Amino acid sequence: MTISGRVRFTCNGEPIDVEIADGETLLSVLRERLRLTSVKDGCAPQGQCGCCTVLVDGDARVACVTPAARVEGREVTTVEGLEPALRDRLADAFVARGGSQCGFCTPGIIVRSAAALQKGRTSRPELDRALAAHLCRCTGWLTVYDAIERGAAPRPASVRVGDGATRRAELEGGVAQLVAPDVPLGGGGFADDTAPSGSLVAVPAMDGSGSVDAAGRAWVVGESLHEARLAAGKVQGRRTTRDDRPPLIVPDRPLHGVRLATGWVEPAYLEPDASWCEPGGEPASPLANGGAFGGKESSIAPAAARELADRLGRTVRVVLSREDVVRLGPKRAPMAAAASFDAGRVIVTGTVAGRVDPFVAPVEWPYRASVQTEFTTVSVPGPPTDGALRAAGVAERIVLVEGALTEAGVDRTAVVDGARPAAVLLASCAPAPGGALAGAEVAIDAATGTVHGVTVRVAAGDPLDEVVLRSYCIGAAHMALGWVLSEGITVDDEGTVHDLTIRSFGVIRAKDTPPITVQIVDDPGPPRPRASDAVFSAVAAATWDAVAAAEGARPEVFPARGTRAARRLTR
Repeated sequence: MTISGRVRFTCNGEPIDVEIADGETLLSVLRERLRLTSVKDGCAPQGQCGCCTVLVDGDARVACVTPAARVEGREVTTVEGLEPALRDRLADAFVARGGSQCGFCTPGIIVRSAAALQKGRTSRPELDRALAAHLCRCTGWLTVYDAIERGAAPRPASVRVGDGATRRAELEGGVAQLVAPDVPLGGGGFADDTAPSGSLVAVPAMDGSGSVDAAGRAWVVGESLHEARLAAGKVQGRRTTRDDRPPLIVPDRPLHGVRLATGWVEPAYLEPDASWCEPGGEPASPLANGGAFGGKESSIAPAAARELADRLGRTVRVVLSREDVVRLGPKRAPMAAAASFDAGRVIVTGTVAGRVDPFVAPVEWPYRASVQTEFTTVSVPGPPTDGALRAAGVAERIVLVEGALTEAGVDRTAVVDGARPAAVLLASCAPAPGGALAGAEVAIDAATGTVHGVTVRVAAGDPLDEVVLRSYCIGAAHMALGWVLSEGITVDDEGTVHDLTIRSFGVIRAKDTPPITVQIVDDPGPPRPRASDAVFSAVAAATWDAVAAAEGARPEVFPARGTRAARRLTR
């Protein structure tokens, strides 16, 4: 690594004098040199997710695109250096209102929010502008707005964090999860934050050269992340001008039925895969304080960290960039299928470009009508897929079944089993036997395409903690709207991914998120898992139905970007 000089600045009130390398960013100095790991690297150097937001002379800046040399003589403030009373009030409000789940994006949001509050910029349009620089994948934004508005009040938020909150979070995320005031401040214990100083750093090789692991994947190893990425020839992400399209041909539409084709969808978790391992040790889990919606169940980072550490005899830290995650990480499998309802039976048949297991796994159908599904696997060039992603294979089937029932004019109250009818709106499902049941209704203005609101009812047994349960349900509803209307990436016929920037995935922005109301219905009994999976499935089905009603025709491709509703959400 070539040292280009030194930079002297003040960070959180302390004088800093540090050597910097050619092209080094402020993010690199803060995380790699000063070990201020509350400043998160979600997309560096794309400057598109806001996770690395800090204050420079009191103004919010994205550290990953700020050259380190540019802060010479200036004052840098991270979340640790904020005025303590305001910082702690915001952190408490984020926990009390459900504005933080994994806690990866929230330090940057809190930094920018604190600056806005200190300058009196507290109106909704001003908060819209502030949050436009940020992405949050977990919460669905509404609880974030609520938390910031509560944090602006001089009276501290009432925070009650107990075992129930943790248990509900774990039932939704599927992994150990921490719910505490230090989580929104960046203390979730992410793998790359906990790696020992002085570790070697390994990144995927762009040209296939370097240390090859047992899986045949090449890695470039350096003494620092900056050095390793330079040696690997890391390529800046890009957004293609090509349109994304489903790779599978949609089948003929059955009489009184529906058909649908979906494309490649990036799970878009904000923390890129990372792990570290000592020689002979166990690698750190990339799941950290969440589960990445199942997207890291098959992460390549832990095995690579262990193998490289044993081979090189030193602790090795494996770090994927945003572009690496898009190229190498699992996607929601494309599908093409048709469904019809006749004589009390729903029949679904289709093909999937990935593992067929999730598309035939048991689902608790709450109908007296029988449901028969049959899927086959088709080989299509493209990125890997994973059946562990949120409601993968299940939501697709539920969307098709609900669509077929709607097209057949079936009254849901006439076919729903009486077990938990209070959860029924326009769609209902339990993603697995014994899981939570959810129903949803989506209101779309037929003239303008405006999504006026989403109403969700969820029956999850003992909710354990209603704040946490609502937060997960709102986040799942936000993700479902995106899956139907806006989310997708372009993959060419050779299987190469062309959309590599985090803003090109189609995630719905904060200001465009419609009102989402969650009603937790009385459902006596033990806690039921996967409420957010049930909500994701139900909202997706209800959105498809609502778009069909508003447009006068049912779109047969997800994302349905040509509809008025999609254009309104992504304008």
